[in-house]
Amino acid sequence: MSDAALMFNSVVRKYEQGGRVLSVLDNLNLEVKRGEVVALVGPSGSGKSTLLQIAGLLDNPDAGQVWISGENMTGAGDDKRTMARRRHIGFIYQFHHLLPEFSAVENVALPQMIAGVSQKMAQEKGAELLGSLGLRERLHHRPAALSGGEQQRVAIARALANEPALLLADEPTGNLDVTTSQTVFDMLMQVSREKNAGMLVATHNLVLAGRMDRIVRL
Repeated sequence: MSDAALMFNSVVRKYEQGGRVLSVLDNLNLEVKRGEVVALVGPSGSGKSTLLQIAGLLDNPDAGQVWISGENMTGAGDDKRTMARRRHIGFIYQFHHLLPEFSAVENVALPQMIAGVSQKMAQEKGAELLGSLGLRERLHHRPAALSGGEQQRVAIARALANEPALLLADEPTGNLDVTTSQTVFDMLMQVSREKNAGMLVATHNLVLAGRMDRIVRL
């Protein structure tokens, strides 16, 4: 289990709507290994967001087990889940969610400082990550002064800041034009390999999905 960034064992998630029970995830088994990039595809309402929420420890399954980086998180309390998210999981969303009042490097430094890294070391590592993503000249620009592709690359650097075992991406190139989308996706694949992070990517883009290691359909 040491090479598994994420593992679901017989995960069940149900919701009640108008007196009806809606089964979204039904005995789902899934494994994402370190360094593996997995596409998560399916029509709207098929459960992709629910799966990502459970994988990110933001929601609890009704049954089954969730393992993150070899640790069983089933039934874990809020403190343990928060710590696991901080140490093991990086999130990348369709919209970058950068803090507008902070520069690019400050946005990448913040999650490290929350995890206990000094401001100096956090900014040094932030600068290194941003430089590896082609943003060495944009370190001190605020999000409003960056293009959409640059903003999303800052968001990728932020997700990588604490060296997570698992990256969860929800339509990470959905707001970008075709050319920028390809560039950002290529960088995302590259850094996932280099950092040996497992990555689960929810997407409607079947071209990008086809470039990943495998596809999980809901």
